[in-house]
Amino acid sequence: MNDTLPFSRHLSRPVAVSNGKAARVTDKLVDYCIVLCDRGLSTMEAVEQLTYLLMLKLEDERLSLPHSLVEESWPAPPEPYRWGSLTQRQGDDLVAHFSEVLSHRSRHGAGTMLDGVFAGAQNHLHDAGLLRRLVCDLFETATWSAHGADVLGDAYDALLERAMNDVRSGAGQYFTPRPLIDAIVEAIQPELTDTFADPACGTGGFLIGVHNYLTQHQLARATSDEKARYRTQQIRGQELVPRAAQLATTNLLLHGFASAGQPAVIAVGDALAQPPDQHASLVLAHPPFGRHAAIPVGPFNTPRRDAHARADFVTGSTDKQVNFLQHIMSLTAAPGRAAVVVPDNILFATGAAENVRRHLLEHFDVHTVLRLPPGIFYSGGVMTNVVFFERPSRHTDDRPQTSKVWVYDLRSGRQFAPGHAALRRSDLEDFVSVYLPGRPRTDRVETDHFRCFDVQDVLNQDQARLDLTWAPEPTGVGRLAPPEEIAYDVVHDLRLALAEFEELAAELHDETD
Repeated sequence: MNDTLPFSRHLSRPVAVSNGKAARVTDKLVDYCIVLCDRGLSTMEAVEQLTYLLMLKLEDERLSLPHSLVEESWPAPPEPYRWGSLTQRQGDDLVAHFSEVLSHRSRHGAGTMLDGVFAGAQNHLHDAGLLRRLVCDLFETATWSAHGADVLGDAYDALLERAMNDVRSGAGQYFTPRPLIDAIVEAIQPELTDTFADPACGTGGFLIGVHNYLTQHQLARATSDEKARYRTQQIRGQELVPRAAQLATTNLLLHGFASAGQPAVIAVGDALAQPPDQHASLVLAHPPFGRHAAIPVGPFNTPRRDAHARADFVTGSTDKQVNFLQHIMSLTAAPGRAAVVVPDNILFATGAAENVRRHLLEHFDVHTVLRLPPGIFYSGGVMTNVVFFERPSRHTDDRPQTSKVWVYDLRSGRQFAPGHAALRRSDLEDFVSVYLPGRPRTDRVETDHFRCFDVQDVLNQDQARLDLTWAPEPTGVGRLAPPEEIAYDVVHDLRLALAEFEELAAELHDETD
């Protein structure tokens, strides 16, 4: 694949992008995104419209190459629905034709990566003058494919980060910061022989993180067959929200992960609806934080008496985070490894959460917990962790598969805020260092921030809690969250507590029948 071709809250200014060219491209895209938002589009609608125009332009540049350089697996769309059909139009004719182009592209796809970009595409640009500026001034005046995958991928990443930080989501669909993704991937050290999965892939951050790591360390030495298998068979994602799946697909294309004509690697649908049909040797995920039940519920949000947990689940629950953790446990191959971002309550809640924790400790090797400070995700009071675990080839005796749980405390009074005191890669350097990537965990050494706990001490606790600490957390330190964020977090915690009481009530009701 030719590396120069990328197919192989009011918005703040983008954070610094290390690549100077990428920063300039990002500035252009963000400037027009701001203009679109000023004209009444939501941030996500603005990003979508820019995405459609950018991909149409890149497709046209690729298809304009000599025939021998164009992928045979990529059939060219009819001329009336390509980029060139937009450049000679203006006024209402341009608006109407752009709508027609998107409608055609959304209906006539054949399941390729590029088709995934246009799935369900609609035109929200009804200002003819603005659409003309986008077509002729922003995109037509430059050869965008000449920027290469590094520039376009970094620029699109920065645009998505600005957009995600601009969108408040009560459902907890947060954008995972690139520094955190890179630190997790570096600690785990993916191999080209791995199969990778993210069952809640959002905009594709973890998939991009794995791809960037392998590009730097292994892909250059891979054979053509190994590269083809990696791009078409070894990485897959799933996303419930079609809009997010579109952005993730675009992100993968712009980073040079895949060719536009290959089968889609991101499926749209509910990962919790049924057991996985394939397993992965490496699962990385940041499931959405929400309270939507994944099993049928009855009055007062309690599980219906005829509702059953999935056959591969330890227990039924109305807590989406509990169910996603169970799904990831099931999705992880034996042997295999995983890292998953979870809210604090997963580490200490009773009921279904405790049952799952005990099963995880007994049947998997839960070797590391990274305690994250507040403010990494949009809601300043949301407290999160990354749980690292491995699934052994087989469980041969009655002893727990976990022996030691190492906990790294990145909190210590620190607090971050997207777009302001943002998390940096250097903030995680010490964690990656003491994690000892690629080395035996028996070589690990305790530090002020990194401590080891015996699994029997954990299991002997009443709740098998994993929110393990060794010093009182300082209070009154860091940025005080805005009142609306504090109120949201109070409501979120109350709902979690209510759900636990409802689950307990349902269990007691079943026991009395």
